[in-house]
Amino acid sequence: MMPTCSTLDRRESGLREKSAPEGWATAGGTCAPRAPTGLRECDVDPSELGDLALRIASSAPQFSTDWVAQRIHLPRPMVGELLEQHRADLLLEPLGEAGPFGFRYALSKRGRERAARLLEVSGYAGPAPVSLSSYAEALAWQVGQFPEVTPDRVARAVSGLELPAEVIRTAGLAASSGRSLFVSGPPGNGKSTLGRMLHDALDGDLWIPHCIAVDGGVIRLFDPECHDPLGDPAEPSRGVDRRWVRIRRPLIVAGGEMTIESLDLLYNQALRRYEAPMHLKANGGTLLIDDLGRQRVDPIQLLNRWIIPLEHQADYLTLQTGQKLLVPLLQRLIIATNLAPEHVTDPAFLRRMGYRLHLDLPTPGRYARIFERQAARSGFSAAPGLVDRLLDRYRAAGMEPRGCEPRDLIERAGDICRFEGRPPTLDDEIMDLAWAGYFGNGPAVGGDGRQATIPILRG
Repeated sequence: MMPTCSTLDRRESGLREKSAPEGWATAGGTCAPRAPTGLRECDVDPSELGDLALRIASSAPQFSTDWVAQRIHLPRPMVGELLEQHRADLLLEPLGEAGPFGFRYALSKRGRERAARLLEVSGYAGPAPVSLSSYAEALAWQVGQFPEVTPDRVARAVSGLELPAEVIRTAGLAASSGRSLFVSGPPGNGKSTLGRMLHDALDGDLWIPHCIAVDGGVIRLFDPECHDPLGDPAEPSRGVDRRWVRIRRPLIVAGGEMTIESLDLLYNQALRRYEAPMHLKANGGTLLIDDLGRQRVDPIQLLNRWIIPLEHQADYLTLQTGQKLLVPLLQRLIIATNLAPEHVTDPAFLRRMGYRLHLDLPTPGRYARIFERQAARSGFSAAPGLVDRLLDRYRAAGMEPRGCEPRDLIERAGDICRFEGRPPTLDDEIMDLAWAGYFGNGPAVGGDGRQATIPILRG
């Protein structure tokens, strides 16, 4: 049996001391949900587990106890108990033994009819769910146990960006406090990249359930497209509740595709189950709303949807029946926009944001440092005075340099060198071609058009 988690198990990792949720224990050096030993320990109505087992069984002409146990993610003795009850109710026909502790079965006519009725209500036939209360308790405990975010971790996380010290400090305060961060400024100056890199300052991992039981249905929470599992979810550590998955702290990025509807439960009519919204999937990690104002919904309406959840760290989701579910909202929210804040927000929302940042266009000195760092990272050597002549070209074209452009121009210089078989060198001729390829070869218009064919001033 797994030993019970003590408050000292992870003290050396800098975590705050607090008792683990009931049913959690130490496994493989970490605190994890302990495998239940009886149906009542699952904190889910046993009849719902029995219905789930029958839906799973209906997908095969014959099956064994082990086969169902692998798919329902419950210990074999508990699955045997569920199947034996179905056999007693004449829903299953025994076909013989399957190993020393299991049996082979097939659905009876009555069992097939019962399974068909169940599938009309819910098409879910995967890992057994956990209760919403168990998930909420486990999430709150795990979030409270994460290591503190230190200035060193923030500095390492954003080391790939050339940022003013005050920007790094404010971003670090947002990450350390767990408060939300609103980042504005002209496009191409690192707002989205800062949000992604700031997530890397978060340490620790997280256990989440495959799905959550709600009013006779399920909400799928674990999403392989959003969550990065640690190890094989199908083969967790021995003694661990297989209904849970250990993942890296998630980073969920929502861009122009975001709608009001994407912030509520999505009911899949074909599968007859619910899909968790993005902010529920982001729990324990970071939710980055990118390019605010580019969504297919009024930004004020979108942000007003967040005001109450931000304050209370909880949100109400609606089932098809109209029932409201109170779910935890424990993640770091980062919002990035290149539009003026007064055009996409209102004072009530900004007042509730934890921290605000404005990333402006780089100064000539910072542009030069960005260029030199990107050149070194890409294995290029730059001709003497090249950056100064490049900055002269911006001025001559009436254009303001942006923080992303050194990377973009150097990448195109690399394309040119590979295409023409040249060594990786940054000189005036290469940069002429890179500039024309990036900004276009039309007339020099400057400003927002960003097109200019004025040649680099030769040294």
